[in-house]
Amino acid sequence: MIDTKEIIAFFDNHAPTWDRELKRNEEVIRTILDNAQVSEGKAVLDVACGTGVLIPDYLERKAASVTGIDISPAMAEIARKKFPQKEVTILCGDVETTTFDRTFDCIVVYNAFPHFPDGKRLIATLKALLAPGGTLTVAHGMSREMIDAHHHGCAKHISNGLMPAEDLAAIFETCGLTVTALVSDDRMYQVAGT
Repeated sequence: MIDTKEIIAFFDNHAPTWDRELKRNEEVIRTILDNAQVSEGKAVLDVACGTGVLIPDYLERKAASVTGIDISPAMAEIARKKFPQKEVTILCGDVETTTFDRTFDCIVVYNAFPHFPDGKRLIATLKALLAPGGTLTVAHGMSREMIDAHHHGCAKHISNGLMPAEDLAAIFETCGLTVTALVSDDRMYQVAGT
């Protein structure tokens, strides 16, 4: 079982160098955000937003608002400093226990899903935060095999491993979401649903 305190300590420790070590595949990110239906006027919730690596992409797509939430105080603080725009709100907390006073058109979990202790519980929680017709997506900017290999090192104690996309799609459907995208190849991993 993943210990929340260990997750916080791990990401607090890595926060100062996170952006320097970031590798982005712009084409993959465009595909992920297209499948997530992030577009002009949408309210976006970025779950486990880290230092805000996707916030510039949401803003470029003219999202009406971006709410980022991360359990790591150090990650959230960096994101707050980087994005002082009025349409961006960064929260520090556990998305599964935080009370939101609104729903969201797009909810994105990017490069973070294996760090949640119970994937089905997370999806059910996030589905309840979706506005009618909204889209939830879980995505990674690399293949499932690469994610698991990456997490096998120093992050294995805070990762459950990434389940097959078909298994995640089944959880989406069990939670009442209609799967609109399912990709698991050598470039990326994504399940999206409305």
